[in-house]
Amino acid sequence: MVELTFLGTGTSNGVPIIGCACEVCRSDDPRDTRSRSSAVVRVDGRTLLIDTATELRHQALAAGLDRIDGVLMTHAHADHTGGFDDLRRFNELQQEWISVYCNERTAEMLRERYAYTFTEQYPFFGGKPDLRLVEVENPFVVSGIEITPIPLMHGRLPILGFRVGDLAYLTDAKTIPDESWPLLDGVDTLVVNALRERAHPTHFNFDEAIATVQRIRPRQAFLTHMSHETSHQQIIALLPEGISPAFDGLTIRSAAE
Repeated sequence: MVELTFLGTGTSNGVPIIGCACEVCRSDDPRDTRSRSSAVVRVDGRTLLIDTATELRHQALAAGLDRIDGVLMTHAHADHTGGFDDLRRFNELQQEWISVYCNERTAEMLRERYAYTFTEQYPFFGGKPDLRLVEVENPFVVSGIEITPIPLMHGRLPILGFRVGDLAYLTDAKTIPDESWPLLDGVDTLVVNALRERAHPTHFNFDEAIATVQRIRPRQAFLTHMSHETSHQQIIALLPEGISPAFDGLTIRSAAE
């Protein structure tokens, strides 16, 4: 069984956003508070982090996260990498290097922004992140967990989703290339981005996300990376049976294998 906890389910601005007095940003429903998108996947006591969102420290504390066996990076936009430096605490706790898995383009951007994290600068763990960068194209294994990267297009930027067992996590997608659809066959639990009702040039809107779910036909599906334009309760009213909006702190499980 694969378990996933949503650390954050919001967009690059987070929700509420700075200087906004809209209904959602002023909502007293805790499900309308959406930090930047990130997730934790757990399989048989091992833990994988998907993206290092800007609020990673707060997210890790809220989720009781104290170990990371590997980091899966979808892409290098700031809302998905802003907590990169907070990985150093896990180096300190574990007294070991941690590997970060991503595609070639993301690796280039991470090396440019976070070069210090990939060097042996200190004779101890915790002074900085101590990370190994691993570029992936094909299925790979982390601590005994097989992971399948799913190529996606975030506008013109090639990014990755990830499949772990029968659970797939796809965020920031606008299109799914033809060669990626077979990699999603048999998915039981699907997580997919859904920004808002209106169309957007680099993200699925609600209709596109629903169409994606209906093509893959998982047992259950959850939306993430949602903006402040629609409340949690309003999103529920827009969705067909079997699709739900996620919220920060929600834990879901795929079917037992």
